[in-house]
Amino acid sequence: MELASYLIAVVAVLCAGMIYGTDASGALVLRPTYARVDDRTLVTVTGFGHYYGDRRFPIPGALSVVATVLAGVAAAVAGRGWATAAAAVATVALVVWLVIYKVVAAPINKRLTAAAFAGEVPADARALQDRWESVVTLRFVLQGVAVAALCGVLALP
Repeated sequence: MELASYLIAVVAVLCAGMIYGTDASGALVLRPTYARVDDRTLVTVTGFGHYYGDRRFPIPGALSVVATVLAGVAAAVAGRGWATAAAAVATVALVVWLVIYKVVAAPINKRLTAAAFAGEVPADARALQDRWESVVTLRFVLQGVAVAALCGVLALP
C-alpha cells in the first residue's frame, strides 16, 4: 500500500501541476497582457481560450482531486501519518479551488466563450475580465499549496 500511495501521489502532482501552471500563467502573464489589448481582442482570445480550457482541463482537474484523496487513503493505510496530513491539506486546497472556479470563473468563461463565438463584445467585457482576474491569484496560490502538499505526500513518512 505504501508504493500505491507514492504512485497515486505522482498522478495527483502531474494533474494538479497542469492546472497550477495554467493559473500561474493567467496570474503572472495573461493578466497584464489582457490589460493592454482592446476589448474585441480580449473577448476573442479569452473566449476561445476558455472554450478549449473548459473542455480539456476537467479530466486532469478531476483526476487531481480523486488521486489526491486516494493517495491520502493509501498513505493512511500504509501508516504514513505525515503524508496523510499532507494529502488532506492538498485535498482542502483543491476543493476550495474547485468551488471558486465553479462559482466565479466558470460563469464568466461561458459568457466570454459565447461572445467570442458570436463575434460580439459585451458591454461589460472588462468588468467580466476584472471579476475573473480577481480570483486567479487565489486560484494560483491554492493550486501551488496543493502541488507542494502533494510533494509532501511523496517526501514525508
